[in-house]
Amino acid sequence: MTLEQFTTEAGQVARQYEYDECSVLAVDFGVAETDATVDLVDDTVIVVVDRAERRSADRSGGSFPEDGQYEINLPDGVDDAHTFMKNGVLTVEMEGDL
Repeated sequence: MTLEQFTTEAGQVARQYEYDECSVLAVDFGVAETDATVDLVDDTVIVVVDRAERRSADRSGGSFPEDGQYEINLPDGVDDAHTFMKNGVLTVEMEGDL
């Protein structure tokens, strides 16, 4: 998926920020850290969402991603990337010639 696909297809709020030394991608999944795992494999960020225990309690309105696997392709030119999830927001910090 690309940033644009997340915003239009999956309904998450997604933003990309450009800084002098790096670029940061932030995607709001709206899930607890215990309900999602994040891995970085080559040039792909893989997010697995599984909220089986909180399925009805968490949905008080708004748009939530479906349980399942999401793959985000990093842009060309990324030399190094770091990922983390905090308060339901996936953050990908990328360095390189973007």
